[in-house]
Amino acid sequence: MAETFDAVIVGGGHNGLVCGAYLARAGVKVCILERRGLVGGAAVTEEVWPGYKVSTASYIMGLLQPKVILDLELQKYGYEVLDTPSTVFPLGNGETFTNWGSIDRFCAEITKFSEKDAKAYPAYRDHLLGLAPFLKQLLFETPVDPGAKSPRDLAKLAQFVWRFRKIGSKFYDIYDLLTLSAYDYLSRWFEADEVKLVLGFFAGGGGGNSSLRSPGSAYMLVRSVVRDQNTPAGPSGLIKGGMGEISNAIRRSGEAHGMVVRTDAPVEKILVKNGSAYGVQLADAEAIHAKIVIANANAKTTFLKLLSKDALPAPFVKQIEDFRTESTVFRINLALDGLPAFPSASPNGYPVQLTIGPSVDYMDQAHDDGRYGRISENPFLIVKTPSVVDPTLAPAGHHVMNIFGGHAPYTLREGDWDSRREELYDTVMKVLREYSPDLEKRILHRQILTPLDLERIFDLPNGHVHHGEISTDQIFFRRPAAQYADYRTPVKNLYICGASAHPGGGVTGVPGHNAARVILSERRRWRHS
Repeated sequence: MAETFDAVIVGGGHNGLVCGAYLARAGVKVCILERRGLVGGAAVTEEVWPGYKVSTASYIMGLLQPKVILDLELQKYGYEVLDTPSTVFPLGNGETFTNWGSIDRFCAEITKFSEKDAKAYPAYRDHLLGLAPFLKQLLFETPVDPGAKSPRDLAKLAQFVWRFRKIGSKFYDIYDLLTLSAYDYLSRWFEADEVKLVLGFFAGGGGGNSSLRSPGSAYMLVRSVVRDQNTPAGPSGLIKGGMGEISNAIRRSGEAHGMVVRTDAPVEKILVKNGSAYGVQLADAEAIHAKIVIANANAKTTFLKLLSKDALPAPFVKQIEDFRTESTVFRINLALDGLPAFPSASPNGYPVQLTIGPSVDYMDQAHDDGRYGRISENPFLIVKTPSVVDPTLAPAGHHVMNIFGGHAPYTLREGDWDSRREELYDTVMKVLREYSPDLEKRILHRQILTPLDLERIFDLPNGHVHHGEISTDQIFFRRPAAQYADYRTPVKNLYICGASAHPGGGVTGVPGHNAARVILSERRRWRHS
């Protein structure tokens, strides 16, 4: 006889864990099923080589929301942010720019390139902070359907507008963030390209298929203000034990309230009868029944693989098929027998956090290469050596280095990734050699993860770390599909809680939080279904 739960969650990524932990705290009998041997999805720590613990995909905690940390008491369950050195940007003119957290020190860095820009920065910062309350509020909203006509949905739309009634003229600023390029938005404030590069880097290096000059990329500028760094939850930074310790802490929090987690439990299909989900079937044919099913898997896996097309409306299926998921990023992880030297990029000692993308044009060219199906000749690289601040990650005197880079498209114009993987590695080493001549002598082991590998290992669609582009046409009430952006789906008692839903990717915990809220609001209905 099939085991029965109130809720079964497909996928043990961090959002699935967050959703499950909230439900468990509310007294819901919930089971999480993870196909791999460990939980966390892309937020994992793996001992890739004996003694070397690697954050194989996600590499730093930048956006996990304080509300989630505090609600789930993650600090009680092993979550710990380490004191993390500031990021160093080596620039094309031989200068470096250190991304200090202190406004005074940051302005002093800007002064090296433009005194005018240094004077403008505090006003720019205040401008973003003025938008922050509305942006944070938007993160935690359940998307409304502006095309709905039912009285109930029109009431929800009216309530949404009322909640944002104080936005006033800031609406136009947010509209500009969603439509302008990061470069054009920053040009309203700054004259030096070096300053625009540092402030706008994540518009081209944040995992999306874009550059600083791509229309709509300005929204990435708010990354620095959508997480409050001054709460009891602590600041952003490297996590003790690697990114997997975030997922492990969420798991422990949920398990303390009865949440069940099963690993090595790949789901083969979601069970549907008379238009309603009632459980799942595993790859070994085991059935697990539940009153509701919650998919943390990406939208394309959920709706195109785990469900039969006849269970879904054809227009909805077309929207999911058209959801843009082409990735152009990769990961390379290294085990080192010691710290390499970075002679031109060490103004403050060894650069634990190093970002290579020395100019706006460099970033644009890397993106252009990817657009045309080519591995960038000069990719941007985000280089972290977390073992400097967390010695538990490697044997004594040894280190692990995490590299996130782009652009290298999932769909290559020539050849395939299985035959060109070494070419990607050689290209990355060529770039790093300019900054660290002795790095290659230090390498003991290496792991090369192309976009195809990211898809194979983590089920990231086309290797996309956000489950799909976060762009104006794929956010809020259009994510993942119009009329179904509220964590509900066309199948009764089937919900979604992953990065394919609002507000998208990154280790934020917000999709899982929001989905749990929606699910609990309908508890009276589904508990008797």
